[in-house]
Amino acid sequence: MLKESINIALEVGKEILKIYNFNHDITFKEDGSPLTLADKISNEIILNVLKTISNYPILSEESKEIPYEPRKNWKKFWLVDPLDGTKEFIKRNGEFTVNIALIDKSTPILGVVYAPAKNWLYFGSPEGAFKKDGEKLQQLKLKKSFNQNKIKAVVSRSHLDKETLNFLSFLEEQTGKQVERVSIGSSLKICYISEGKADIYPRLAPTMEWDTAAAHAILNFAGGRLVECRGKNLLTAPELKYNKRILKNPPFVAFNPYAV
Repeated sequence: MLKESINIALEVGKEILKIYNFNHDITFKEDGSPLTLADKISNEIILNVLKTISNYPILSEESKEIPYEPRKNWKKFWLVDPLDGTKEFIKRNGEFTVNIALIDKSTPILGVVYAPAKNWLYFGSPEGAFKKDGEKLQQLKLKKSFNQNKIKAVVSRSHLDKETLNFLSFLEEQTGKQVERVSIGSSLKICYISEGKADIYPRLAPTMEWDTAAAHAILNFAGGRLVECRGKNLLTAPELKYNKRILKNPPFVAFNPYAV
């Protein structure tokens, strides 16, 4: 279902750009976060089309009221963020994405991340991880960094907090390497790890499952990891899991295991 998921993301991207270029109809959710017309239209299209290609349940940011009791019995399901990076959409910096993931027993097994304003398409499945930039297609396969004195850490453009800064200081102390910060919005942070533009992404501020699942799949199939932030050894930390009773993610770290 990878091809169908890609086609959905591309279709939704076209509709989002129509709104992005001409309309900023903004309302606010109960938690105070912004909601645009693009979120609503994207969600409607994705849900309607996904229902035609499979019988799997769908969990979306805009339909997150589904209680745990029915969800806990799901074996496979779609996990969707119809517009990740709404703040970036409103700021008009192009760093927003459409995220579509297929989850199998709490693990993402397929992921599509599309940044329509930049025309960057990332996708991952058991066949590998890839990025399509316009007409250029490249396979994403992580390898050892040649820079022995520096670690590139990607951080949130809108949610950089004190805990993350403390983590980066600790990383410098433990590795003896200079940590260079790279800022970008939405799930593109995880995608940056997947394509080798950065080495590590610590996220200690709150996120939700739909924020990470699609990019998590791409990172895994590129050879990277996204783990819960427990203890000091990232290589032995457990992978982030999905379809929890509480849909909020614990603090996590995405990283290239060959670079840190």
